[in-house]
Order: sequence, then C-alpha cells, then structure tokens
Amino acid sequence: MNAGIRRIRLACGFLLHQRPYRDSSLILELFARDHGRLSAFAHGARGPRSRFAGLQPFRPLLLSWSGRGESPTLSAAEDAGPPPPPFPPARILSAFYLNELLLKLTVAHDPHPELYAHYAATLARLRALEPLEAVLRHFEKRLLELLGYGNDLRCEAGGRPVAADAYYHFRPGAGIWPAAMGGDRGTVDAARAAGAGLVQGRVLLALAADEPLADPEGRRQARLVLGAALDHCLDGRELRARTVAHAVARMERPA
Repeated sequence: MNAGIRRIRLACGFLLHQRPYRDSSLILELFARDHGRLSAFAHGARGPRSRFAGLQPFRPLLLSWSGRGESPTLSAAEDAGPPPPPFPPARILSAFYLNELLLKLTVAHDPHPELYAHYAATLARLRALEPLEAVLRHFEKRLLELLGYGNDLRCEAGGRPVAADAYYHFRPGAGIWPAAMGGDRGTVDAARAAGAGLVQGRVLLALAADEPLADPEGRRQARLVLGAALDHCLDGRELRARTVAHAVARMERPA
C-alpha cells in the first residue's frame, strides 16, 4: 500500500515562499540542502493549533515530508538549533530578493549544497548588518557561478586581460568588449561612459576578486554588470523584490 512513498526526515532547509491553499493549508516553496528546491503542502498550517508555528523564512529549519509525487506533504518543521533573533527590518526586502532569485533560477529537485551554504552565509551577513551592496553583489556573482552562468570578468572576449583604467561593454552570454569611443581606451570621459552604459575595468576586476567597491560610481557599475547577467538568465521574468525596491527608492528620494 505504501509502495513508492518517499519519506524524508529532518532535512536541513529554508522556507522561501508560502501561499494559502484551501481553508487552512499552505503551499510552500522550500530550499533543502540535500534535495534542492521543492514545493510541499502543509495541511492545517493556518489553523489555531498548527504544528508549523515555527515555519518562518530566513531561519534554518529541520524539515520532514513524505509523498509519491513532485509535491509531497510536510509532516514536521522545527528550528535547526536555537531560534535566531528577529531579522533586521531594514534587510527584509533584500532577504526576500535572495529568495526570489533562488525560486526563479534554480531547478526543482536539483541539490545544490554549496549554494545552500552560500545562501545561509549571506543571510547571516545581512542579519549582521554588513555593508549591503557588497553582500548582495557577492551573493549574485556566486549564485551565477554555482548555477553555471558565471562570466570571466578578468579577460576580454578575445582573451586580452581587462585593463583597470579602460572602459568596456558587458554583454551577457558574449563576454566583455572594449569600448569603441575614440582615443585611448583609458581616456574615455567618465560622464560619456556612464551615459553609454560602460563599465570600467577596475570594477570588473574588483568583482572578479570579490573586493568591495568604496565609491558610488563603482557600486553603480557593479549593479549594472550583475543585473544584466541576472536579467539574461531570467529571460524576461520580473523580480518583484527589485520592483518594490525601486518604488521605495523613488518614494524616499527628496522632491
């Protein structure tokens, strides 16, 4: 009678997303260290006596489930150690951004233990209030690398080493190309370069070496590079967290 039912006990994992299902249940999107991303049903999870009260995002969990198909039934969820302190409110949107990237870029039931460790470490860095831009850029770059979408940011498409003072076009899927703006490659006017969407070699080299960028322009260019690489992988799919972040930034901008 139970042939074909798969039972998993106490798998290390995180809750990425949840949505209501029927009167009192939830459909969950989970990310488990040894099982990858998966959907699961949590029956009765929204009831007053739910046994899933500790099922919260951004906290390490021990998850148990069983079932025959692609979407099993969650049977237990508990903290994997002492409960962490509340997530800093200023970092919650960034943490949901990480979750959305995992939801949209990973393949269901494809284990990624190294990506799991990278995600857990990034949540810890966000919780510790480390510099936000550096934390997010490092997560994006390593995510792309671990999923097979990484780019060699140290060399031009033709194999020539990137020069720190030169300007480049970054073309996802096609590599890095020197800017053809006249004159020496290192003498392109910075304002013209920004308007043309160019990236300076020093930014590419800093990203390649996981070195933080102290100046606002360097950070802007780093966002441009990794944002373009992610958009290429997303293939037109929108990131809601990014849209919300842009809306919040517009609201906070002085009139």
